[in-house]
Amino acid sequence: MHQIEISPRSLCRIAGLLYLIIIVAGLGDEMFIRNALIASGDAAATAHNIAAAPFLWRLGIAGDLLMHLCDVPLMLILYILLKPVNKHLALLAMLFTFVQTSVLVATKLNAFTPLFLLGDAAYLHAFDAAQLQALSYVAIRADSHGFGFGLMFFGCTCLLEGYLIFRSGYLPKVIGVLMQLAGLCYLTNSFALILSPALAGALFPAILLPAFVGESSLCLWLLLKGVNTARWIERNAAA
Repeated sequence: MHQIEISPRSLCRIAGLLYLIIIVAGLGDEMFIRNALIASGDAAATAHNIAAAPFLWRLGIAGDLLMHLCDVPLMLILYILLKPVNKHLALLAMLFTFVQTSVLVATKLNAFTPLFLLGDAAYLHAFDAAQLQALSYVAIRADSHGFGFGLMFFGCTCLLEGYLIFRSGYLPKVIGVLMQLAGLCYLTNSFALILSPALAGALFPAILLPAFVGESSLCLWLLLKGVNTARWIERNAAA
């Protein structure tokens, strides 16, 4: 069987495109779907909004799952691009991303639960409207916390990838620093969500701004510039 060889520059373009899809899908869900349908602290209003626009809620879930589908080839490509620096750390970063993606896919079941609870199935007649609304809101909260748990593992990924990028010699050191800062922000946000919800609420969404800058910088660099091919080939041969 012939092995298909893809140049590192082409891998960068693919990785950048996948990363762009992930960022756009994530922002679109947060800004135009969740913010539009979820009324913070108001279970009744949130349930009314979702029941009035179930397809929009489903679209948000589909967008999240598209992100996680893109995660899989992206994590493989980043492993290939970064393993010349340190194969074991690149593998560890890929494993952290694998755990993150698994957690986030599993927690999407919580996001789907309100669609069941707010439907018109006969078995729901055992509950009154207020109970169904409260249970739907609890499921949404569980989905939000599951997302935070997943980002804990992704924070570790960012720390490792930032280190590898900084040491690579074929990607800008500043992007490595930004990715490590992103990792620290993700970890801070996730642990605050567990240990001090009030602090997490005060920090969010500002705590994730450095993460957005770091990931967007890496995404655009991969898409528009890529690696220094000669340097990557040299380090890969040495490795």
